[in-house]
Amino acid sequence: MTYVCDILYWIPTMTYAKTNLFQADQQEIALIAKALSHPARVAIIQFLAEKNVCISGDITNELPLSRTTVSQHLQELKELGIIQGEVSGQNVCYCLNKEVVERIKSLFDTLFHQLLNKKEGCC
Repeated sequence: MTYVCDILYWIPTMTYAKTNLFQADQQEIALIAKALSHPARVAIIQFLAEKNVCISGDITNELPLSRTTVSQHLQELKELGIIQGEVSGQNVCYCLNKEVVERIKSLFDTLFHQLLNKKEGCC
């Protein structure tokens, strides 16, 4: 099983943020939330889910952003492991990393289950 934190082992921990004081799943959820905090990255993920596989030029045609900007968003998603890319000639074919997407779903399912199972009498 691949964990988002395993994929991001190289990201330096900022001591002033004290992220190391939090549980691994909390850190993982925060990294994912940050990666999904831009609507362009959400649109890219949705587009890849619809098409199953595509070429980066196709993604550029789907978004109201420049090729350079789309490329930066793709790189962020790839660094997190949500998408994978393979070089095919002059193009890069991107697809979702199903294993990482399943991990993300599991993390957020657990989080929202905790949030929605509050005890009676709580505001």
